[in-house]
Amino acid sequence: MDMRQLGHSDLRIAPIVFGGNVFGWTADRATSFALLDAFVAGGFNCIDTADVYSRWAPGHVGGESETVIGEWLAQRRRRDDVVIATKVGSDMGGGRKGLSRAHIIAAAEASLRRLQTDYIDLYQEHFDDEATSVNETMAAFADLVQHGKVRVLGASNISPARLRESLALGGPRYATLQPHYNLVERAGYERDYEPICQEHGLGVIPYYALAAGFLTGKYRSEADLGKSPRGQGVKKYLDARGHRVLAALDAVAGGIGATPAQVALAWQLTRPSITAPIASATSVAQWQDIARAAELKLSPQAVKTLDDASA
Repeated sequence: MDMRQLGHSDLRIAPIVFGGNVFGWTADRATSFALLDAFVAGGFNCIDTADVYSRWAPGHVGGESETVIGEWLAQRRRRDDVVIATKVGSDMGGGRKGLSRAHIIAAAEASLRRLQTDYIDLYQEHFDDEATSVNETMAAFADLVQHGKVRVLGASNISPARLRESLALGGPRYATLQPHYNLVERAGYERDYEPICQEHGLGVIPYYALAAGFLTGKYRSEADLGKSPRGQGVKKYLDARGHRVLAALDAVAGGIGATPAQVALAWQLTRPSITAPIASATSVAQWQDIARAAELKLSPQAVKTLDDASA
């Protein structure tokens, strides 16, 4: 496995991160355990989650994903074999949200309890809180690092200006960025964030790497949107450019005996600034299909075909 350094930290991760939003939601406890077992058995090691996963589901309160991961860690005794990434800042209800010092400290303790661990490998701000100063937020994160409760810090949904302001402060700083990036969502990251990541040596672990399933080829017309609850979210991609991207994925995949999903992830891995895209699955077979992307080598011509179609 090609293990990659995560930014300027001492963490090394495999080329695909498992998106843990499905745990305790669309993947029940038994399925989640099977997925995690298959994930680590394949040589992968980084699991991304958040305190808010999956508060949006009926009857859920948040923390379901972390709880399942914690139970798996305790039962399998695999804590030293994985890099656990979680997030803070989303609305947990009852006024528990944002990036104030008080909320970050309380949320970190709650995540540690659910994960049944003494430390979080990568703690990320999930959504920026512009009502709180960057100084207050980074000072709270620094305290968690200094007390050994967090190893590395990361950012996700934050403006370029606030990201630069955060990186300019002394003390522990962000080592990673988790942006929205894929073949049909390129411009924002490449224009506004990639230069910052390269300047500061940030590791990049993009979310929605498969564009909510669009890049798997599952949705090719509006008639396909009912195939899953996420269908309406990809409707915006069913335009001329989206169809051009799907055609390019089909052509490249067909030429090398791969699937569109594998090619879409492998394309990200050819970009020097990208460390590892985040992808999730709800069955072991689905995960094993996605995992093959880590070993897929695209030719320069294949990359150009995808670049041109998605430009």
